[in-house]
Amino acid sequence: MRWTQTFLPTLKEVPSDAEIVSHQLLLRAGLVRKLTGGLYTFLPMGLRALKKVEAIIRQEMDRAGGIEVLMPALQPPDIWQQSGRYESARDVLFKVKDSAQREWVLGPTHEEVITTLAAAEINSYRQLPKCFYQVQLKFRDEIRPRFGLMRAKEFIMKDAYSFDATDEGAMVSYKKMYDAYTRIFARCGLKAFPVEADTGVIGGNYSHEFMVPAETGENDVVYCEVSGYAANIEKATSRGALTPTPDVSTGAAPEKFATPGVVTIEALTAAPHQVPAASQVKTLVYVADSKTILVLLRGDDQLNEAKLLARTGAIQARPATPDECFSALGARPGSLGAAQNVPSTVSVYADEQLRNARGMTTGANDDGFHLRHVDVDRDIRVSQWADFRTVAAGELAVVSGQPLKIRRAIEVGHVFKLGTKYSEKLNSTFLAENGLRHPTVMGCYGIGVTRTLQAVIEQGNDKDGIIWPISVAPFEVCLTPLNVTPGAPTLVLAEKLYAELTAAGIEVILDDRDDRPGVKFKDSELVGFPLRLGIGEKSLAKGQVELKPRGGALMAVPVEEAVARVIEWVKTERASLQTVSD
Repeated sequence: MRWTQTFLPTLKEVPSDAEIVSHQLLLRAGLVRKLTGGLYTFLPMGLRALKKVEAIIRQEMDRAGGIEVLMPALQPPDIWQQSGRYESARDVLFKVKDSAQREWVLGPTHEEVITTLAAAEINSYRQLPKCFYQVQLKFRDEIRPRFGLMRAKEFIMKDAYSFDATDEGAMVSYKKMYDAYTRIFARCGLKAFPVEADTGVIGGNYSHEFMVPAETGENDVVYCEVSGYAANIEKATSRGALTPTPDVSTGAAPEKFATPGVVTIEALTAAPHQVPAASQVKTLVYVADSKTILVLLRGDDQLNEAKLLARTGAIQARPATPDECFSALGARPGSLGAAQNVPSTVSVYADEQLRNARGMTTGANDDGFHLRHVDVDRDIRVSQWADFRTVAAGELAVVSGQPLKIRRAIEVGHVFKLGTKYSEKLNSTFLAENGLRHPTVMGCYGIGVTRTLQAVIEQGNDKDGIIWPISVAPFEVCLTPLNVTPGAPTLVLAEKLYAELTAAGIEVILDDRDDRPGVKFKDSELVGFPLRLGIGEKSLAKGQVELKPRGGALMAVPVEEAVARVIEWVKTERASLQTVSD
């Protein structure tokens, strides 16, 4: 490819609306252009890199036994209603109407479609296991699209779906995909690691996310360096807060006392009351699937809403409004509690940190009053105990007992063991060997292809631009003659080397622009081509050309050795990533 025959519009200045470095470099290096918020056009260099990521994914999916299909992006809403996700996923669903005013859904994912296909086509245990995958556009109604390709309204995703006859078989399929993901990200040059994860709106009971460490990531990962434990903050557990929960003697009953104007945990810790946050019961009123519930936490803990959904089985949950709180408990937020005047129709969920807690203080369900000397086990009717709190850094890991750390990361992949959630609702069953019919056991596995591409840039860059791993770089070598005047020795040699390297299977872009050397060098660094082969008149007079790996030192090489040295370098770089993934 010749630079003048493609389209590579680089930018000197950082775009004002690009918040993180990878987004900035996507734009500055001429890989994409923004149409509007959350929508991007891929330009030639960006498309080449994207296709390489897709090729790696396809190779590893095929290696793991996946069968490629292509499903419709436009989906009928009735299958979403049948699965129950028409409501639970409504915040992200794009809905359109045709000329007959019939409604359709633009697919954010394809569990419903693939399960409908399996229901029609898979009828016997002899047809199992099967794993289908596709690489396709997805659509999600992001309210605040940001960070370029990281959170977009339209994006490319690889989604795969496994169907098995047994739970044991489903775990085998899950492990194949888990291992395939490990190889995919390694081949893309990403330092990705798996973490335990919440299943969210997708459902199921077992999942892992693949995370790329990055300060600009939108996910918090909790991890233990000693045991190797790692989990998304939405799933993470610990041995509990570092401050013990009070267990002190209490009277025969809670004591009511006036707290005028005290409506926060912090206000109750101050004079004159001076009740430590760890000695307070925080009462949160939530509306879960239209039912009012109470969630109790220690005053110094924060609710993890993902855990709330998982533990209660609710599809949706939101904080109650002040009026809803008053209607349920007869008081406003700040004076709420579960120790008295709680209707029997209101379920009470309590965090494990409060189990056996005595000498606690909580709202009295009377504005301006609290209760002290509360014994949680004695005074509060708890419907269910569970872990509802968000883990904090420094708390001790469950297994190792060592301090947990938290770091930011980018989610690039997610694997789920779905079980029979979708197969039961969408009638995907098979006839077993014993003649009985059973629902298929499913798994689903997603990789954000466009997000993975940007994660590579977020992880590999310096002050000069992108540092691509050779496996996904738009071109492997940038051939840069400094004088491109027709007939000039530098251009003549460049044409010769270009032909020889291309014939040897090396991906070369020939920078044949009539521009200053500094401009060419800066653009090569910005776009991030792994190796630059420079041909200048001074070095050529010495019988040499210059090789410069991206981010490495300049090397003078005899002209007659140039092709062999480039081929050797490229093959070594290719092999290093392939070896990492094996």
